[in-house]
This record gives sequence, structure tokens and C-alpha cells, in this order.
Amino acid sequence: MSSRRTYLDWNATAPMRPEAREAMLAALELSGNASSVHAEGRAARGAVEIAREKVAALVGARASEVVFVSGATEANAMVLAGRKWGSFVSSGMEHPSVADPAGISDALHIPAGPDGRAAIDDRLGSLLGSLGHDKDGMEGGLPEPLLVSHHIANGETGVVHDIAALVAICREVRPDAVIHTDAVQAAGRVPLDFASLGVDAMTLSAHKLGGPKGVGALILRDGLELEPLMRGGGQERRLRPGTENVPAIAGFGVAADLARCNLAAEVRHMSRLREQFECGIRAATPEAIVVGARAPRLPNTSCIALPGRSSELLVISLDLMGISVSAGSACASGKVAASPTLRAMGLSDDVQRSAIRVSLGWATTDSDIAAFLAAWTTIAATRRAAA
Repeated sequence: MSSRRTYLDWNATAPMRPEAREAMLAALELSGNASSVHAEGRAARGAVEIAREKVAALVGARASEVVFVSGATEANAMVLAGRKWGSFVSSGMEHPSVADPAGISDALHIPAGPDGRAAIDDRLGSLLGSLGHDKDGMEGGLPEPLLVSHHIANGETGVVHDIAALVAICREVRPDAVIHTDAVQAAGRVPLDFASLGVDAMTLSAHKLGGPKGVGALILRDGLELEPLMRGGGQERRLRPGTENVPAIAGFGVAADLARCNLAAEVRHMSRLREQFECGIRAATPEAIVVGARAPRLPNTSCIALPGRSSELLVISLDLMGISVSAGSACASGKVAASPTLRAMGLSDDVQRSAIRVSLGWATTDSDIAAFLAAWTTIAATRRAAA
């Protein structure tokens, strides 16, 4: 195994930005509780509010709309469990924290095409229209509470969805719907504007941006009320009780600020490397499939299938050669299972079983791409020799 590892799994987690680490270390020196009114408490509160403004600026929201939580999984749960929803509409490609909403009677999926994009068209309007009224004959035929949740960008394929179009259809057919989007993979990789999108809620995770693990945010439209998951304090709009994790929040704020300020340059950098990577893949293995290649995608993400090879074996082989990639989402305790995303796209079993995800970041280099392609070429040659 090479002594130098090549890390190409940024969609699972990004290495921490040095500036975010420095901000955390500085915040560790703050001794006060951010809810206390004395000088030490005010200093801690100041660090939290500065970070809140930076996170809000990243996604075009108001600072008052940012609720700090432990991560996007908690933020998603806050939306899904925050009301007694009668109906739920999402895709078949969501993160597990959105894909299985407990206690919701009607859960319907927006279909996806073979390019991985959601069918945000007349089919969505028909789907929403079918959920028009309470099944039990509520007085006046009032609509059931409806939650629509769809991610902006898929973490496995990188495919980016037209959430603004989804919002427009939802507002026309069901203006009462609450619309949520998981922006975890999109933040820092494509421009985001919470206000312009018109959604009611958005979830973020710090560690995807180069911040610390264990902190994230729910962006919640001012005036929208949800029931908290826990009781015990008035922190974070009374939605997330408990003493704020000031160092983690401070690191999140700095990472968000850098992601916003450096977005254009980092997108150019990642796009160039991904193009270089995918050209090399096609040259070395013409039989390889770039999943979602015809759809708009994140600049850093490639889902590559090599029919005839197991994705698990590909990941292990690359790992032994010093290359870190993944097979699908990294949210299944290390297990490699069939991908709901690739299944929803209608891809063949062979493609589903052989797909891996390669994801880049701001610190990825030309040497990293060259190292992957050299390892990939060796694996492909071994496969052909064994055939």
C-alpha cells in the first residue's frame, strides 16, 4: 500500500479547513454559557451569532432563520416530526433520514428518469392533486397537512434538481404545502438562495463544508412553527434545547464563510479535475458508465459503474492501493447495499451492483486524479486478464 493516501470521498465528509479548526480552538477558550448574561456568556453568545450570520449568508437566508443542531439528520427529523403530516411527497433518492418518515399515512414518490433527475413536471402536479382532501371527510374538505421534501443535489450521483420549479408547481397546486429541501451536498458546491428558492425549510451539515462533525443547521422560514423534538430550554427559537456547542458552531461559521467566498474558484477547480478524471476513466475503460452524465451535476461528483465488477470489491481494491472512495452513501455503518438512488433511476442490476462514487474537494490535486487513474487502470487490466 502507498504511504500516501489519496482521499476522494468528500461527499462522505470533507477534511476540516484549517481556518475552521483555528476558530474552534479559539472558541474553546470561551468559558461562558451562551445563555448567560454576564460578560463571559455574552462573549460565547457573540461567537454563536457571528457564526449564525455566516451560515445564513452562505444560503441567502436571514440570521433569524438559522437554527443550530447536531447535524442534518437531526434537522431533517425536526421537519418530519415537527407536525402531524397527513401526506408526504419526496423522491425515491433521499437520504435515509428523509426516506422513511414514521407516522405519515401517505408517502408518495416523485418519479425519476434514467438521467437521475426528478420528474418535476405535470406528473408532479397530478401527484399533488391526488392528495387534495382529508380521507376522513374533514369538515369543509380541508386539505390534509402536506410535507414535500426533495434534496437539491444527490450525494451518490451528483445530479442537481430544479427545486425552484418544484416549488412553483407545489405553490400552484397545493399552496398550503410545507416544502423542505436537504441541501447538505449542494452547499458550498452550487450557489444557494433560500429566499429565492421559496422553500420553507432547508438542512445543512458542517462537515460537508470543511467544518467539524456533529453540528449542522435547520434553515426555517420566519413564522413557520414546528414542534421541538425535545423539551428543556428556550435555545434556538425554542426548537433545540440545550447549551449550544460554541466551538463547533464557530467552526461551522468559518467553514460556511470560506465556502461562500471561495465558491467560484473552488467550483472551477473541481470541475476541471472531474473532467480530467472522467476523460481518463473513459480512455482506460470504455465500458465504464458515468451515471447521470447527461444531467446537471455537482462539479465534484462522479458515479462510475464498471459492469461485471462488484462495487464492494472495487472499493476494497482501491483502498488497498491507497485510494479512498465509496459505494453509494456513507450512512449505512460501512455496509454496501443496493442503492435506492440507482434503483429509482431504473438502472440495471449489473450497473447498480458495480457503481462507486468518487467525490472531490478544494484540496484535491492533479496528482490525486493521476493516482486514482493509475490504480483504476491496474484493476481493469487485472479484470481483463482474469476474464
